[in-house]
Amino acid sequence: MKLLLLWVVVVLAGCAGREPEVRTVRVEVPVPVLCKTQEVAVPPWAAADLKKSDDLELKVRALLAERRQRIGYERELVAAVGACL
Repeated sequence: MKLLLLWVVVVLAGCAGREPEVRTVRVEVPVPVLCKTQEVAVPPWAAADLKKSDDLELKVRALLAERRQRIGYERELVAAVGACL
């Protein structure tokens, strides 16, 4: 028993005699940054001025034009969001 106690004391003394190891560790952490892009303007929609009395051809043309406007507007929004990533 005394031998075991002596061994523990010697081991602990050996650990206490060492200088602490000083290390510099580089940790990369993502930092949020404000995104600075121009605001995407909402286009004047082609079908916004349609009246109930307008003929069917005019309504269909306006809706097709508005669809193309929407596709272009969505592409601008996606580009603006992509610039922030």
